[in-house]
Amino acid sequence: MKDIMNMNVKKIAFGAAVVFFANFASAQTLQDGINSIDSDKFAQAKTNFTNMISTAPTAENYFYLGNTFLRQGEPDFAKATESFNKGLAADAKSNLNKIGLAAVKLGKGDKSAIAEIQKVVTDSKEKDAEVLFRAAEALTLFEKNNSPDLAIQYLNKAIERAAKKEVPAYYYYTLGDAYRLKRVPGDAMSAYDKALPLAKNKASVYTRIGTLWMAAQQWQQAKTSIDKAIATDPTYAPAYKALAAYDIKYQQNAKATEDLINYTKYADEDPYTQLEIAKLYFTNEDYANSKTVLDKIFDKVDDPIKFKLRAYQLYADGKYAEAKQNMDTFVSQADKSRVQPADQGLQGLIVAGIAKTETDAAKKSALMAESQQKIAIAKAAKDETMKWDMELANIAGGGGASQSAADSGPTNPTIEALKKQVAANAQDSDALYKLATAYQDAKNWNGAILTWQKMINVLPDWAPAYYSQGYAYQQAANNDAAKVAYEKYISTVKPEEVEANKQTLAYAYFAVAFLSKDSDLAKAKDYVAKSLQLDPTYQDAVKLNAEINK
Repeated sequence: MKDIMNMNVKKIAFGAAVVFFANFASAQTLQDGINSIDSDKFAQAKTNFTNMISTAPTAENYFYLGNTFLRQGEPDFAKATESFNKGLAADAKSNLNKIGLAAVKLGKGDKSAIAEIQKVVTDSKEKDAEVLFRAAEALTLFEKNNSPDLAIQYLNKAIERAAKKEVPAYYYYTLGDAYRLKRVPGDAMSAYDKALPLAKNKASVYTRIGTLWMAAQQWQQAKTSIDKAIATDPTYAPAYKALAAYDIKYQQNAKATEDLINYTKYADEDPYTQLEIAKLYFTNEDYANSKTVLDKIFDKVDDPIKFKLRAYQLYADGKYAEAKQNMDTFVSQADKSRVQPADQGLQGLIVAGIAKTETDAAKKSALMAESQQKIAIAKAAKDETMKWDMELANIAGGGGASQSAADSGPTNPTIEALKKQVAANAQDSDALYKLATAYQDAKNWNGAILTWQKMINVLPDWAPAYYSQGYAYQQAANNDAAKVAYEKYISTVKPEEVEANKQTLAYAYFAVAFLSKDSDLAKAKDYVAKSLQLDPTYQDAVKLNAEINK
């Protein structure tokens, strides 16, 4: 679930700010709150800033509390707005709280907020490094609503102002974030490198560097940086969140679960942090733990995203009617800017699940049309949160392969030995190939399907894995999923590889034609013709061609 992954990983990257006041005791209290935010201890940060307000209800203190609500895993715009307004009530000229309110608008997708932030900076005459920094932070805080070029401009000015004394590390953190949003990884890395010698907690910088490597898909460098972060500070929670994302990428579910347990241990019990943990468990396909965490905090969070996460969980369990109810609640309550193409796609899959048991032909047809329309939105956006066609095929075929079904299926010493080998190194493509083949030899089709999928995750451009998965699906009598896999094989074979793979391609085209002949005759005719173009002597294709072209 890439949309859920993206929601989690981006928050790791963005650093917290530090502000020093003349009063040392006050600065220490502020520093404690900022450090809590940076360590994903949002409940602790809120308590810290609330205590500061009770002692000194200044505009600045209200800003820092409001900003905490923007920085948590899912922003709480209502509570942030409430705090910023109180700050302006304390000081109507407070530039920080004006930036805070503009940041709320920007987070909701209102791009006019960028001009508002510019006006605040202009009115400040760009003399205050803190105002420049906070403006830049607001412009980098939201992945889909931002202005990195303007943020870079402000940050360079803030660095110039601060250079007379000492440039704080967090100026460079945020500069790295801005370049990251602009997709200039080299400049982002340079900014993080400048922060490293200045930072008191170098784990914070190493984690940011690690997530930047992850964004660039340089996985080994990412792992090295994250390991450095944990070695530097074993209690720095965001490093474990980054490590979980790394292990999820490599299908190392057991390790990812360990990472999430550590993240939970070193973060805090803030309900919104727990919501993030529930999302990560779900991304790790650990649905039981995801549900446990979500159930624990469901009534403690106001954010409607909780309904979306529950809808995903219910969909995974095949509870389509309940999933629809939760998804409808999310869409009705969430700001429109938060409804993503993937959400439309999920709605389409849920509707397809409902349609499967509909007995009224007209209603069934209408539901399937609605399903296709919603899934088309996700596919048009090139969203890859889910494998849309395969999910549809699995719904039609009675569900996809499950690990429990694979584990309870036929096995032998060879399979068990290879399972251990894969568990030790999920990237061992040779062991994956041998395990998938061993499952097929034992006619454990669920095991074969799942293992070929792991091979696809490791080598997405290796076409034979899709063909073999299609064969396994076909043997498991999930013909719709088999068609999807065969077609993926056909599209993945490179032009220069066609000649060497003519026989296999001929069968793949024939298989799709055969499986489509009763539902899509035009497609069947097209594909059987392509099969015969590749191999005119292929007798099964010759017979099918004669049968469907009478």
